[in-house]
Amino acid sequence: MGNLLEVKDLRTYFYTDDGVVKAVDGVDFEVKPGETIGIVGESGCGKSITAMSILRLIQSPPGKIVTGEIVFEEEDLVKVSEKRIREIRGNSISMIFQEPMTSLNPVFTAGYQIEEILKLHQNLDDKEAREKAVEMIRMVGIPNPERIADEPTTALDVTIQAQILDLMNELKEKLNTSIMLITHDLGVIAEMADHVIVMYSGKVVEDAPTVELFENPRHPYTIGLMSSIPSLAKEGQRLETIPGAVPNPLYLPKGCYFHPRCKYATKECREIQPELIEIAPGHKSACLRAQEVTR
Repeated sequence: MGNLLEVKDLRTYFYTDDGVVKAVDGVDFEVKPGETIGIVGESGCGKSITAMSILRLIQSPPGKIVTGEIVFEEEDLVKVSEKRIREIRGNSISMIFQEPMTSLNPVFTAGYQIEEILKLHQNLDDKEAREKAVEMIRMVGIPNPERIADEPTTALDVTIQAQILDLMNELKEKLNTSIMLITHDLGVIAEMADHVIVMYSGKVVEDAPTVELFENPRHPYTIGLMSSIPSLAKEGQRLETIPGAVPNPLYLPKGCYFHPRCKYATKECREIQPELIEIAPGHKSACLRAQEVTR
């Protein structure tokens, strides 16, 4: 089975007065049909910029996709026209932003705003758009969709996280879609994802099937993220943390970007930037000591 999406050597930079910010710097991954891929990492590691690059939502200036390919259904989204990418947005690929509340205008009803999208992207008339909007609201389990489509609202907080995750899986199966899930929460990833991409300072540092990653993490950063997950087994204990912070993208350290925070770091780590290489079938790590690190 071929890939639905292939991201190859993606580099998205921001040109500022202070210098060049390499927000995404040589990212490669693929998404198969029907697959859920998780992208994890701390704030500032490049997760959201990667997703926004796929839909060409990077504001220019100052941002720019410098190089790379984003092949979706055999079409390179980096090269398509603005008209074509608008046809793809909302039809073939959609994005749920980190703060969806800010995506809704409280002056208009939720239903009206959904109808507007359908009219713009699918060329439906008023009646067709309304019927489709009601159908979509009903599909996600919101009761009385006709009423929601009529009344302005500032919140649609009608469920809890576990129900939302179940709903996403149900819709994926029903609509035969793939999901790219961006989160800090490795617990969510463990439940939802088939494959995991771990990012740090604009680069992929580990790439593996979910079960393999959790059973056999092979990058110190991944291990640090896992160790900081709360659990009943750690009740009464202080949570582990990763020392330090993500480096300033304008002043990245020489060698491995993670070495200032890494207990495994050696002189070699401070001089050489590791490449992402396969260390086991289907499992890649960008660590010079990948075979030595253990959880």
